[in-house]
Amino acid sequence: MPEATRPPSTRYAPNPYEAAAPGTSSHTTTPGISPHTTTPGIGPSATPPGLGPHPAAPGISSYAALGDSFTEGIGDETPGGEVVGWADRLATRLARHSPTPEFRYANLAVRGRLLDEIVEEQVPRVREFAPDLVSLCAGGNDILHPGSSPDDIAARFEAAVTELTGAAGTVLVFTGFDPRDTPVLRRLRGKIAVYTAHIRAIADRHGCAVVDLWSLRAIQHPRAWSEDRLHLSSQGHEQVARRAADVLGLPRQQEPASAWAAERRPWPAEQLQDLRWFRAHFLPWMARQLRGQSAGDGMRPKRPDLSPLGKATAP
Repeated sequence: MPEATRPPSTRYAPNPYEAAAPGTSSHTTTPGISPHTTTPGIGPSATPPGLGPHPAAPGISSYAALGDSFTEGIGDETPGGEVVGWADRLATRLARHSPTPEFRYANLAVRGRLLDEIVEEQVPRVREFAPDLVSLCAGGNDILHPGSSPDDIAARFEAAVTELTGAAGTVLVFTGFDPRDTPVLRRLRGKIAVYTAHIRAIADRHGCAVVDLWSLRAIQHPRAWSEDRLHLSSQGHEQVARRAADVLGLPRQQEPASAWAAERRPWPAEQLQDLRWFRAHFLPWMARQLRGQSAGDGMRPKRPDLSPLGKATAP
């Protein structure tokens, strides 16, 4: 669902695994919602509670990704400025197990998009593509708007899911992140939790596969988030790609594991860091929202057509 916000740099236990893509970076520009918990990470072989492999996963030879900056991949850029992200990383994994020699992939996500914009601009393309798999993560930007209703957003999300289930073999959806300890955004925790519950219920009603970001311990560490605290870092996108691959029942890769040490700073230093973040990143984002502007205004999707994946751009 969301574009996301990195947690404060304290309060974190070591995370037992990390997988950064060589040559990737973590600089971004637009916001969303982030997790903040004190629980330790989970190992790469653990199965998330209630999230076993989806029975429709085998036989995926085409994939279309819909959404906002989270799915576009903001925060996971190569040195040359190319945006990668969890969806590209997942596509590369799917291609390795495709039943056909030519795996096809489209990424229609554009940063800053609201749910209605995603439905209007991106969902109709899926009817044209008729892919084996479509992922939809949307509504996070809507939740951040003052006065927005998670019930209303969920109703519109379900209408989109209904349309997608008739056009794609498998529909993959995402819950929200938990902003429990995030400055400012923690005030929206109730709305985000209600929307997350709706996503789960919608998935149950329509037989969708679910990536539970609320419980994803692998990204409950500052290194999983970009410097602006608004998007996942390359490492964070990699963890989401791993979870999505697990949910879809792909074989587990033998990937190296290493620990993320806890980062602890004195309370005054933490408060100063939060204030700097608020001024440098959150306030400019809020100003754009009040002006009705978006970081994605005038932008086109990076992969607008369902075309052969070609050379892998992510591990």
